[in-house]
Amino acid sequence: MDLQILVADDHGIVREGIRALLMNEPGIHVVGMAENGRQAIELVNKLKPDLVLMDVAMPELNGIEATRQLAKENPQLRILALSMHADSRYVRGMLCAGASGYLLKECLFAELLFAIRAVQRGQSYLSPSIAHLVLSDYRQGTVQQRQATSEVNETTLTGREREVLQLLAEGITMKDIAARLCISIKTVETHRKQISDKLGIRTIVGLTKYAIREGITSL
Repeated sequence: MDLQILVADDHGIVREGIRALLMNEPGIHVVGMAENGRQAIELVNKLKPDLVLMDVAMPELNGIEATRQLAKENPQLRILALSMHADSRYVRGMLCAGASGYLLKECLFAELLFAIRAVQRGQSYLSPSIAHLVLSDYRQGTVQQRQATSEVNETTLTGREREVLQLLAEGITMKDIAARLCISIKTVETHRKQISDKLGIRTIVGLTKYAIREGITSL
């Protein structure tokens, strides 16, 4: 049976390029494409792919949060991060969220295919150029400490609050946020207040800086 793959990336040319490369590869079938994390979750629930190629920095819902939600609800789903970011913050975020590997977009197709096959077999894969980041964490004995810090951050803001924070940081109005999340404007305002209270940040500028610093959104 063919490996069913969903491609999630906010750049159309990247999605089309990956599909074009994979469409002639025996045993692989691209079943769908998503332009942000929210759409990726919707399509996974609808199409039931075996593997998601997940960009990290996407609008509306980033790849880390989408991966966290998907990994929790779909334990058999394999997720392979495909990103332009070699920053350890993103690598650590994706791996802690449940991704099985992290690949840089500068890779050749042969490496992408190798990574897909490795993840398909239940293995993990890291681009050689970023593997040293994880190794450095391990050698310094900070992996567990940073994971614990990440868990504290996760309990500080709920999943819904992180979604609202990203949308606020991206300049989406309260009304549009309510429509996209299918909640009332009053509920959005409540989330905004809770976010500000928890973080001690009162301005949109401050919240945006925090969201960028924590990798919730990008410039």
